[in-house]
Amino acid sequence: MTTQASTFAVAVPCVATPFRRHRNPVVVRAQVEPSDKSVEIMRKFSEQYARKSGTYFCVDKGVTSVVIKGLADHKDTLGAPLCPCRHYDDKAAEVGQGFWNCPCVPMRERKECHCMLFLTPDNDFAGNEQIITLDEIKESTANM
Repeated sequence: MTTQASTFAVAVPCVATPFRRHRNPVVVRAQVEPSDKSVEIMRKFSEQYARKSGTYFCVDKGVTSVVIKGLADHKDTLGAPLCPCRHYDDKAAEVGQGFWNCPCVPMRERKECHCMLFLTPDNDFAGNEQIITLDEIKESTANM
């Protein structure tokens, strides 16, 4: 007689009880689009700042669109256009400090945009445009 070993796994959902406190509770957030008003404000700001600083948008307008929507989202939720391409432990505190509010200090001082929103002409990813339409932004980010 041969013996066969079988294994199986059972998935048991973790249930939080009121008696146990977690240091890092799970937070579920709904994906909410930024307001059209904020997207338009950040689009206009981006165009003006690109012209003022002599920088250009990325050759891939999808990059520009995502960054503008991220700035608009932060404008809606935080009250300021905090750089959307960085991780923050405390976004509200970062907004208060102002270092990463767009245009951030590295951009203002050295024309270094971490998000690739404002690119100097010598950057390999720089396009030749300083204009993006609201329709381009919506089209580029429609399936995100």
